[in-house]
Order: sequence, then structure tokens, then C-alpha cells
Amino acid sequence: MRFVIISCLLLMIFSCTTDPTSNWKELDLLSHGIPFSINAPDSAQVDVKDFGTIVKDVTIKNGKDYYVQIFASDARNDNLETVKKEQLEEVKSNPYFSKIVKDLPSGFIYESKIDSANINYGFKYIKLQGSKEYLISNGLIGSFSEEEISKMYESVSKTPLK
Repeated sequence: MRFVIISCLLLMIFSCTTDPTSNWKELDLLSHGIPFSINAPDSAQVDVKDFGTIVKDVTIKNGKDYYVQIFASDARNDNLETVKKEQLEEVKSNPYFSKIVKDLPSGFIYESKIDSANINYGFKYIKLQGSKEYLISNGLIGSFSEEEISKMYESVSKTPLK
């Protein structure tokens, strides 16, 4: 009988846990010079660094588990596959790169391994719109779990990962 009661209590506790993304809202980035929106935590901070006609660097950050960076520039190529291939090559050239975790149509999630105890994840998402290229990734500072990176990828792609 105790087993049944304990099992019911545990089931109630775990079923009441909320998804941290449930309070994420659509964040329109047009006022920051980016003509699309992403999903982000309600209290996310947006910082813009504009380097003239070269590149615009927009970061969206909330705490230690949400840090997205968008680099906007003139498109060098209008072929998504080509741009994605270039991004893959850049990531794979890092000496700590260990594997591609998910290869997706407009981007990918990857793993970096400094040693067996230090595993970090990252993502790249590419958006080509008009004559502009938007390279979206996790922020350069910080260490992220695969789950955190997957949620960030979903937030910018607006597509659930399977």
C-alpha cells in the first residue's frame, strides 16, 4: 500500500513540473534591425552592436541557460546548402569538435569535447531573407547542455526537434 501511495505522490510531483519554455514569448526583433521574431524568455535582454554595412551583432540573453547571437550581413550566397556547408566546415575545424548531434535542413547541433569530463554543445541556424544572411548561434561565452541548446535552436527555428 505504501508503494502505491509513494508512486502516486511522485507521479503528481513530476507531472506538476513545468516546462521552462512555457513562459517564453515571441520576441519581435524588427526594432533591433532584424526583420523576424524568435521565441525567448519573457525577461530576455537584447543588445545590438552595429558595425555599419559589414555586420550587425544582436545578442539575446537571459540568465545562464539562454544566450542567442545573431550575425546579420549582406548575403554572400543565396544557396542555403552552400552557406550551411561553410558553417559546418568552420565548426568542424575547431580542435574540440567531436560530432554533429543533429543535422537539420537549416542548421545543426554539434558537440565539442575538451576532455571526457567537459562536453559542451552548440548550434548554428541559417536564415536567408532577401539580400541578407542571418547566422544564428548560441552565444560565444558559456557552456550549454544538449537540452539547453536544443531549446535555443527550437526558439529561433520555431520548429520542434524530434
